[in-house]
Amino acid sequence: MMMLALHPKTVFLGQSVEYPGTAMTNTLAGVPKDRLLELPVAEEMQMGMSIGMALNGFIPVSIYPRWNFLLLAVNQLVNHLDKLPAMGYRPKVIVRTGIGSIRPLHPQHQHVGDFTDAFRSMLTTVKVVRLEEPEEIFPAYQAALASEGSTLLIEYGDYHQEK
Repeated sequence: MMMLALHPKTVFLGQSVEYPGTAMTNTLAGVPKDRLLELPVAEEMQMGMSIGMALNGFIPVSIYPRWNFLLLAVNQLVNHLDKLPAMGYRPKVIVRTGIGSIRPLHPQHQHVGDFTDAFRSMLTTVKVVRLEEPEEIFPAYQAALASEGSTLLIEYGDYHQEK
């Protein structure tokens, strides 16, 4: 995330970006506080804000700690962010989500979904990347930052502690 933070147009938004609460919070250590935008639990609003910021020249890194939370923003993601290029707009949003960790404690089934394949079939312009190994992470985020369009990156929550 520090590599992304070096770009002057990036801003990180979501739940537990400025204040502790998820495993992803720790990955933002060192990102300047003025680049972190803590939001309430309002996932569709978050995606809408991310799209609006991107249309105004920012590069939002929109963080949804788990896939199951991102499901609440599907309308904005599928019907707006993904379709705007067909209307002549090219917003760049880096969407970061995770497959919830099940070790050492299983958080129950509404927090561990992996909907990568379903979203690959729904999204036509947003690139979908599931990160299977640690060595894929940095190049994938570099590619997302260099891309002209939006990217959805999926991490494994268990790997934050294990790999």
